[in-house]
Amino acid sequence: MTTVVMIIDMERGFTDPNGTLYAGETVREIIEPIKKILREEQKKGSQFIFTRDVHDPDDKEFEMWPPHCVRGSWETEIDPELADFAKDAIIIDKRRYSAFFDTDLERILDRIHPDRIIVTGVATDICVMYTTADLRNRDYPVVIPANAVTSFDPEAHAFALKHMEKILGVNVVPDYEAWSRAQEKELVAHV
Repeated sequence: MTTVVMIIDMERGFTDPNGTLYAGETVREIIEPIKKILREEQKKGSQFIFTRDVHDPDDKEFEMWPPHCVRGSWETEIDPELADFAKDAIIIDKRRYSAFFDTDLERILDRIHPDRIIVTGVATDICVMYTTADLRNRDYPVVIPANAVTSFDPEAHAFALKHMEKILGVNVVPDYEAWSRAQEKELVAHV
């Protein structure tokens, strides 16, 4: 089984307390669950795809949001706690909410042809949800460990998880470890 783990926008502009769009303490809390996922999936040979929000200084998005993650700035760096996992990963620089918009992601996924995609990162109701919607529109099975995503707004986070599960057909699980154990039991049962 081929698995891709997507790590959405876990970069310093969102994860560092000095970042322009720091997502708050909950973003620091999801780093350890993401690291656990990456360690386990690395052992299985899964492919990692990190996305980074990267904008030109005059990006139209800055009409809605303060200037953030400007190309070449420290804010576009992968969070230092996850940076080692990014060394052998595919890095997708994006400038809109969906990682598919104006990037090579579709071509990359066509080449990898994953059986499932595990999505983690920030922000649940923005870049995570829009990227996930585009994954589901392409019929990729998606798993989202709820303890490995977060947002600026707890209500929007909860809405997005429910929406992705009920409307997009995403397998939203409380955490990766319980889901992974259930997958192993199911695999053993089929042998």
